[in-house]
Amino acid sequence: MNLIDRDLSLASLVTQRPDLAPHLNALGLDFCCGGQRRLIDAIDESGLDLAETIDALQAIVASPSSPSDDSVNWPDFTMLEMVDHLESTHHAYLRDALVRLDALAEKVAGVHGERHPELSQVLATFRVLRADLEPHLSNEEQVLFPLIRELAGGAEARGGESGTVADPIAVLAGEHDRAGALLARLRSLTDAYTVPDDGCVSYQLLYSGLAELEADTHLHVHKENNLLFPQAIAAEHAVG
Repeated sequence: MNLIDRDLSLASLVTQRPDLAPHLNALGLDFCCGGQRRLIDAIDESGLDLAETIDALQAIVASPSSPSDDSVNWPDFTMLEMVDHLESTHHAYLRDALVRLDALAEKVAGVHGERHPELSQVLATFRVLRADLEPHLSNEEQVLFPLIRELAGGAEARGGESGTVADPIAVLAGEHDRAGALLARLRSLTDAYTVPDDGCVSYQLLYSGLAELEADTHLHVHKENNLLFPQAIAAEHAVG
């Protein structure tokens, strides 16, 4: 029985089955910035075995104990519910994680950097990511989300010179692409967050924390790029 439609886009697949998100992350299949690709095409481009990958995903879907995103039914959220959800979950998580992981990355690079020179690149790449994401969160909360709340309340949103949500969305979506590229570089530099044999507890905490950051950010971007942003643009067109 085919439980997975291989012609679905990655974004549609994760929206239908949020529990597949961590498994797609582990396979290196980008469902947020690259979410419009069909599953079959993404698997082919990645070099994974098609039959084995589909079978593995179908086994997850068939499992009665397969977990979801904290049992929150975010695919059905209204725009207002989604912006509240994004702020209270992903934004709150990122603000804490970026500070915590920065200190941890600096510590691990200082202790292990001589034996593992890639750690200096991990630290530098992470700090570029942090420098991008922190103002990005503020821009969403101070510019785009208030416009979306106006739309959700039935008022015509006006922002910037053009008075549309499309302008900040275009900027933020471009920043999502850059964040995705930086996360991909971190995954490559760390050999998919594989801790070396001589890695200490802090080393393990850093790599597990970076893996969690990647997973959370991919889901965060998916909810915005593939659900919230199109919904907001459609709502503005409807009132325009």
